[in-house]
Amino acid sequence: MSEVSSKERRRDPRVAANLEVRISTIEPERDPWTGRPFFRASQETCGNVSRGGAFVRTAEEFTPGRRLLVELKLPDGSPLEAIGRVAWTKRVLGGSEGDDGVGVGVEFIGGSPEQLERLELFVDGLMAP
Repeated sequence: MSEVSSKERRRDPRVAANLEVRISTIEPERDPWTGRPFFRASQETCGNVSRGGAFVRTAEEFTPGRRLLVELKLPDGSPLEAIGRVAWTKRVLGGSEGDDGVGVGVEFIGGSPEQLERLELFVDGLMAP
């Protein structure tokens, strides 16, 4: 039985995209020293994107299942927001589609219909010949 590649399992076409992205945790974590809740936020780079998710290069590993606010900055400067769930975290070396380095695969699980439609139009525009 042959193993199905990740490209074959994807529901949506994925395109290489070098976009600025801010990722923020939604649920608080607890500081081990003080016990106080805190949230993480960091500026990262998106290596590829689709209507259904994105690969985000990050030095910080996030646990699969973790929910994030994903704020992409499109090339025209406009922001695009979606709620995502970390599908996987791993080190990707020598990969294709601009996804070298440590990062997370984020599945988009929510967002306004307008924002998700803009994302779809952006992806479609990159796929056009």
